[in-house]
Amino acid sequence: MAAFSTQAADIAAGKAKAMTCAACHGANGVSPNDMWPNLAGQKEGYLKKQIKAFKDGTRQDPLMAPMVAALTDADVENLAAYYSSLK
Repeated sequence: MAAFSTQAADIAAGKAKAMTCAACHGANGVSPNDMWPNLAGQKEGYLKKQIKAFKDGTRQDPLMAPMVAALTDADVENLAAYYSSLK
C-alpha cells in the first residue's frame, strides 16, 4: 500500500509541474499543434531520457532548453510518471 501512495504522490507532483508544459504539449499531454509531440502515454523511461537530454544539452532545442533548465531530478521523475500514466 505504501508503494501505491508514493507513486500517486509522484504522479500528482508531476501533474502540478506539467502546468508549464501544457502550453505546447497540451493540458492532458496531447499537443494541440503538430510541431510539438504528444507526451501522454509515452514510456516513462523514454520521457526521463529525453528530458535529461534536453537538460544536459545532448538534445538541443531553443524552446525546451529554458523549460527544463530548473527541473530537479525529482521533477523529471514526477513528470515522466505523470505523462506515462495518461492514455
